Amino acid sequence: MKEQNKSNSSRKSAIHNVSAASVMRRGGELSDSMSRLSLEERKGRSGNFTYNADRVIGSGTFGVVYKATVAETGETVAIKKVYQDRRYKNRELQIMKELNHPNVVQMRHAFYTTGDKPEELYLNVVMEYVPESLYRVIKDYNRMRERVPILLVKLYSYQIMRSLAYIHATGVTHRDIKPQNFIVDTSTHSLKLCDFGSAKKLVKGEPNVSYICSRYYRAPELIFGATEYTSAIDVWSAGCVIAELMLGQPLFPGESGVDQLVEIIKVLGTPTREQILEMNPNYTEFRFPQIRPHPWNRVFRSRTPPDAIDLVQSLLVYCPSTRPSPLEALAHPFFDELRLEETRLPNGNDLPPLFNWSPEETQTASPELIQRLTPSWYKA
Repeated sequence: MKEQNKSNSSRKSAIHNVSAASVMRRGGELSDSMSRLSLEERKGRSGNFTYNADRVIGSGTFGVVYKATVAETGETVAIKKVYQDRRYKNRELQIMKELNHPNVVQMRHAFYTTGDKPEELYLNVVMEYVPESLYRVIKDYNRMRERVPILLVKLYSYQIMRSLAYIHATGVTHRDIKPQNFIVDTSTHSLKLCDFGSAKKLVKGEPNVSYICSRYYRAPELIFGATEYTSAIDVWSAGCVIAELMLGQPLFPGESGVDQLVEIIKVLGTPTREQILEMNPNYTEFRFPQIRPHPWNRVFRSRTPPDAIDLVQSLLVYCPSTRPSPLEALAHPFFDELRLEETRLPNGNDLPPLFNWSPEETQTASPELIQRLTPSWYKA
């Protein structure tokens, strides 16, 4: 625990405002190298790092993410560059400084650079590099016309829920859970949650924007315009991701916000007036065609394990208060195989760490639940 706290302290102190160098992007690609930047090393010693940019690995309205190499150590890292409004603190940076968990991407450093104009300021967040995304894993299996093996579905789903259990315990709601925001080391099948650009610490009674989260994974209360929602929106999104792991394609592929609700209703049936009011007490329109729920066992293929369907069914319910917490979801029988001492990866290697609970996880859960989730053979 002392080492963990020391690591946290080192990461938090590694934030410097460096304006002498800039990250350049030319013709859709990044420049081959970056200027030398003075930063504190992760272990707390003062030192210099040179980041040699390799290639762009992601881009969007938020900015750009690129793969880079630390010249002094040879380590490969990912660097996310975003425009920084000088009037505000960067919420993503503030959140990432506090997070330290095996299923959450780890921030290594952060520094600032200027743009073409002196008043342009960019935040560069240096993170551990993980080569694949869950989105790509699903696509690769589809290309081979195969389904993700059920053991890997269990393993990825477990780590998805565990990442949520941790960030929710710290008060953080991600608000953009989707396959693209989980990175996977396919050699160990370790999964990590990333991209906290939409994340926020929700405060009860304070309104939030309802137009949040990517459409296919958007919880119904958001579609109904709720502004005082809870971290249960992440649980809904996770249910959609887990279903996609089983199906090989999105469960609710709506073409617009309204169509998204139609796709949900086609499976869950028309929500009752009471369910709508729980999702958003201020919603006043209740004119919907009456559609019966579609049997969940017909949503999935015939060989899908019943306990897998039962897990998804428990996560994807209209009323946010009836969705299980992420830790409660981990106790589902679907994950029992992962708690067996003899369970191994398809290549025969050990599973990634699954029961090394963080203080945040244990402090917000009952001792009985943690004991239930921890196999008797496991030794910390």
